[in-house]
Amino acid sequence: MKEKKLIYVAAATALVYVLLIVAWHLRTPSLDFALHLPGADNRPEGLERKADDVVIGEYFMRYEEEFTTDLKGRWIGFRGEDRTNILSTDNPSFIEGEFKEEWRFETGEGHAAPVIYDGRVYVLDYNEQLNSDALRCFSLETGKELWRRWYRVPMKRNHGFSRTIPVVGDGYVITVGPQGHVMCCDPVTGDMIWAMDMQKQFSSEVPFWYTGQCPVVDNGTVVLAPAGEEVLMIGVDCLTGEIKWQTPNTLGLTMSHSSVMPMTLGGKRTYVYVGVGGVCGVSAEGADQGTMLWHTNKWQPSVVAPSPVRLSSDKVLMVAGYGTGGALLQVTNSGGWTATVLDQYKADKGLSCEQQTPILYNGMIITIAPKDGGSIRGKLAYYSPSNLHTPVWSSGADERFGLGPYIVIDGNLFIFKDDGELYQYQIGANSMTLVRSQRIMEGADAWGPMAYADGRLIVRDAHNVVCLKIK
Repeated sequence: MKEKKLIYVAAATALVYVLLIVAWHLRTPSLDFALHLPGADNRPEGLERKADDVVIGEYFMRYEEEFTTDLKGRWIGFRGEDRTNILSTDNPSFIEGEFKEEWRFETGEGHAAPVIYDGRVYVLDYNEQLNSDALRCFSLETGKELWRRWYRVPMKRNHGFSRTIPVVGDGYVITVGPQGHVMCCDPVTGDMIWAMDMQKQFSSEVPFWYTGQCPVVDNGTVVLAPAGEEVLMIGVDCLTGEIKWQTPNTLGLTMSHSSVMPMTLGGKRTYVYVGVGGVCGVSAEGADQGTMLWHTNKWQPSVVAPSPVRLSSDKVLMVAGYGTGGALLQVTNSGGWTATVLDQYKADKGLSCEQQTPILYNGMIITIAPKDGGSIRGKLAYYSPSNLHTPVWSSGADERFGLGPYIVIDGNLFIFKDDGELYQYQIGANSMTLVRSQRIMEGADAWGPMAYADGRLIVRDAHNVVCLKIK
């Protein structure tokens, strides 16, 4: 009996399913379908944007409506206002004991460093979840975020994302993103002013580890090296975005991680750039502004991050990592411009640096030897410009700093070791004396340059930005 009931139930169930399937196939839907507009699924707008469809500066968020400050200190761009990475203040004394942490905030993975202007801190960041570059503005006193201007640009991580330092002045703050997107905003309101896509406009080839070139402002003009198919260097009006001059790329140089450095050589104001393929000097003044003055391909590392350093009225120091080492360039103008490589050597044979730019201070050159620098690899070293092969002094065996940044403030050298430890040295005539070392964070890849203003030193590793009160 039970078996018959089970058979009847199974048969009835099968019949019901067969009828439902038949009805589903025979039925014609009579209801209208609703159109789901973009954004109805709460997906962030533009998340699927392609790399060649970037709208620079398209989004904005304000976090603090009212902001006032009495601070007037400034660190306006890469290596400071005069691009030497040296600063003198009215108060040469430093806090005794440990420096106090004022605030910190997290970033996307990267090495982009901040600038400071009248109580505001600006840093370029990358949000991996939103695939976006973001210019973020913070209060120097409190560390609170004031506003953020951002745009979608999909990328894959390659030792982080953002690497560049903005440049800021009255009426502008200008950034260069990892893919060569240039953005100019009002530094107070965050309003968008102008933008430029160097890849689209100049067919620039972005380096493997993304754009490391920092924008440099000279007399109201931001100088950039797109190093594209036809244009090598440009001068752009900071407030309007108008291209004022451009240098043809007759040399075929491509973009490196190095930045353009203004300097006077042979009595001529010059923009010096180390690209992939050689070194060049472009006129920075007069009727021939933007004209190529000289170049050489006798020194052309495949990867170069440090920027050129002026040693004298006719000599320029150039260094690079990955086994390249250093070179001394002489520039002369005797009826015509010439550039001659006087000296060239591997990293274990003389002054070099892999990522940071050396500092010329009181007639001596300060650097950190690269990992292939022989017996002084990773050490702080002090060289005379007259002898680039033998250091005058180097730090102890247990004082090695990797790829960490360094800055001179009131006769003291501050080094941020790339694992998050801060060192302070008193600079002497032919040596340096260790004043202190302090663990700031259990950091990783602390490669971003430091910034200083109003008694505060800002450091970072790959994920955190920290403000220290040092005066």
